[in-house]
Amino acid sequence: VVLEFVNPKYKDDTRTEFKKPTRLECMMQDIPKLFQKEMGANVNIGFTMFDRWFTFSPAKNSLESGVEAVQKGSTAPGTMSSAESDKYIQNQRKLKFAGVDLPVTEGPDDLVTMAGIPVTSGPRIVLCPAFGITQEEILEKVAGENIKITRRSSLVLEGHHLTIKNLDLDGALVIRTGQDTHVTVDGLKVKNDGWELVENEPGKEYPETVAIRGYTMAKHETKEYLLYEPGTFVIGEDGEVTKVN
Repeated sequence: VVLEFVNPKYKDDTRTEFKKPTRLECMMQDIPKLFQKEMGANVNIGFTMFDRWFTFSPAKNSLESGVEAVQKGSTAPGTMSSAESDKYIQNQRKLKFAGVDLPVTEGPDDLVTMAGIPVTSGPRIVLCPAFGITQEEILEKVAGENIKITRRSSLVLEGHHLTIKNLDLDGALVIRTGQDTHVTVDGLKVKNDGWELVENEPGKEYPETVAIRGYTMAKHETKEYLLYEPGTFVIGEDGEVTKVN
């Protein structure tokens, strides 16, 4: 068994009161030691290492703790807002790899501060599991050579049989499709007021899901397609949905 330990977080330097409940923990770095203990000191142990952006961004700290970490120089505050931002950035990179023309958040100059936490300035992209998880799925679904997304845009894609061939997005677009609904976006142009991050006002009451982020997603204007009828459809340049089968 991997050895356990206690790693308490204290409120201040007096170390008399916990900042949050403490718990037993164990370290993944100790697993090789366990393997050697069980299988012998000469056993070969290997691992695969991925870049952080592709694998890990916890949402484990309160907004207040995250702000404190940022003020001390941390670039990974581990808040709900930073984890959400990292997911947007991961999806930016996925679409960029698929050939989409869009800005990718690369460093501090591409971030904006919301309630004390640096987050991406955009685009904010959500690729639901039904749209694609693997590299193969993303390359299959994002199949066109003329797809453009501006930095201020927000995009939500959901659907097992949703394909993006030709899209020009400057604003907010949501497309959700059903299990037996085949949709191809070919030539769609969207320009609207889109969505905006608005920092929460101090002292004002907000739902917990909003307060934990420190900002509200102000949805000024959205182009939305909710298509659940079985069949094959195309969304063209005029924005109209045409059933082709």
